[in-house]
Amino acid sequence: MAPAPHKRKAIPLLLMLLLVSLSMLFIFSLSPSNPKPQIQPLLRRNPIPNLNPNQNFTFIIKVLTFDRLESLSRCLTSLSKAHYDINDKVHLHIFVDHFRQDSSDGSVDLDQKLNLSGKILDFVDGFDWSFGEKLVHYRTANAGLQAQWIEAWWPTSDHEFAFVVEDDLEVSPLYYRFLKALIMNYYYNASNFSPSIYGASLQRPRFVPGKHGNKMKLDDGTCIFLYQLVGTWGQLLFPKPWKEFRLWYDTHKSKNMKPFLEGMVTTGWYKKLGEKIWTPWFIKFIQSHGYFNIYTNFLHERALSISHRDPGVNYRKTAGPDSYLVDENSSDFSLLKLSPPNDLKWYDFCFRQVLTNRIVDNSRNLGPILQSVQKNNSVILVNLYRVHEAVIRNMLCHFEKLNVRNYVFVGPTSHVLLDLARRGHPVIDAGHFSDVINLAKSITFQDSTAELIKEILVSAYVTRKSLDLGYNTWVLEGNMLPRTGDSFYDSFGRGNDVFIGKTAGLLFVRSSSLTLKIWADDFVYKIVSQLDTLLKDAVTHDSITLDVVEKLLEQQRIKFDDIDAMHLGLSFGIVHANSTTSFRKENKFVYWSSETKLDVIQRQLEHLDLWVVDSDFSCVGVFCQPS
Repeated sequence: MAPAPHKRKAIPLLLMLLLVSLSMLFIFSLSPSNPKPQIQPLLRRNPIPNLNPNQNFTFIIKVLTFDRLESLSRCLTSLSKAHYDINDKVHLHIFVDHFRQDSSDGSVDLDQKLNLSGKILDFVDGFDWSFGEKLVHYRTANAGLQAQWIEAWWPTSDHEFAFVVEDDLEVSPLYYRFLKALIMNYYYNASNFSPSIYGASLQRPRFVPGKHGNKMKLDDGTCIFLYQLVGTWGQLLFPKPWKEFRLWYDTHKSKNMKPFLEGMVTTGWYKKLGEKIWTPWFIKFIQSHGYFNIYTNFLHERALSISHRDPGVNYRKTAGPDSYLVDENSSDFSLLKLSPPNDLKWYDFCFRQVLTNRIVDNSRNLGPILQSVQKNNSVILVNLYRVHEAVIRNMLCHFEKLNVRNYVFVGPTSHVLLDLARRGHPVIDAGHFSDVINLAKSITFQDSTAELIKEILVSAYVTRKSLDLGYNTWVLEGNMLPRTGDSFYDSFGRGNDVFIGKTAGLLFVRSSSLTLKIWADDFVYKIVSQLDTLLKDAVTHDSITLDVVEKLLEQQRIKFDDIDAMHLGLSFGIVHANSTTSFRKENKFVYWSSETKLDVIQRQLEHLDLWVVDSDFSCVGVFCQPS
């Protein structure tokens, strides 16, 4: 009997659905189980409210002047001769500081000052500015250079930009079109926006403020780069970072804090000149927030803005122009050819190159990162799980001071981890590490242990990769600090190739034929097989990774040494704030439990002179080391 018509159609339909399901399953099996995360949006502390490339923005020139009429005339004339696009509004705000009133001044001197102020005001009143509004602010009392700068601008929106010039400056006719191109390319172009950029300086860069820093050397092909130092000779300011600075400045100055930074020439300036200058405040803010400034590098000592260095706060007598102005006949470079930020070179206060956004989330980019950080064939993997941000920042500053640079941080996906990458520190994002996520799927676990399993597997995976590359590998908790810069070098001598310190939270694995055999592909799978039992028996998660390694080594009857028995570390348990406890020669580290409260950690590290961050969790100094 023939089947009913509706049944004849049902079988092909089921087959078709089955085939579609198998096809989809096959496609998903070929696709990454976890696509590469979009890091850049997560990194934006100051996201752009409107990414419309045709956005109309407000451009305001802020001219700061005091008693230099001739300088002011030259400055305003150069600004008025610049090329402004027909439909653009460019506003001019002139801030005239009042002369200093001293009771010892004679009537003649006072009359001369009043006469000069009158001439300056007459000049700016009569100065024609047809590109936008002209505003003149004449102070009733002397404010000084610091207040002139800091009080010159409070952005009225996220689309308002200030270009600040002192009166002894002269600008190129091309300056505005270059700055406009910068704004459109690095602020309004979403693909090029970086939360680390606070503005652009048009002066020729020549100064490195970090003591013992590198000499400023740039190749002829580098026309644009990023540098942390603020420029005072023609500085473009982005609105959000400037607002952030103003609020930071207000908080710190109100609490009588000082912008001291150990190792910076500018700190000496501040100690000498005090509140007459403003740059040490901004430099301290930039250092604490990890921000950068756009600079130009043109051949033949040229710049878009030059200072005539007339007598004032910084110069007792005229020093003359510091550079040559870029003119309209310059044809040896393309002024408006702007590369993406990732293609530019970034430099810190030591003029040491900073490699930003080094984020590892798969095995493909793990090897290059390890190769880039290794030193003397040694790599340090630092576990940031369960570590307070202040402790992480303190460790970083300590590494900086000791010139320890062969480290990689591993931690869960977080703003702290991404901010570390933004500032130039190599990080492994365990939360998105695709190879480990795929492996973790083979384990049955509760949601509460998901992050712990990723933590253990990533540590094992990275250790294996590091050993494969021939690097001796340290794996350590973030709850410890080294005493010296050579603490992480192989100083164990000959003997066993694996050293475990469960109390100190340290693991050292020497790259050798034996360890390569131990850490073969199946070692990670063996770890997976042990996790269920170990997680049930673990009292604390501090040393769970070391528990796994120790158990597997014992099962394979492989010998290892006990770091704790070597007394390489000094525990908080034997340190008291009022004691005379000191490091012994063999004490290479200080360590503590992750359960230790932050105030106790800070107090103990202060006692040992190992707390090197301030209230902003930023380094108390800039520590330059020769490259």
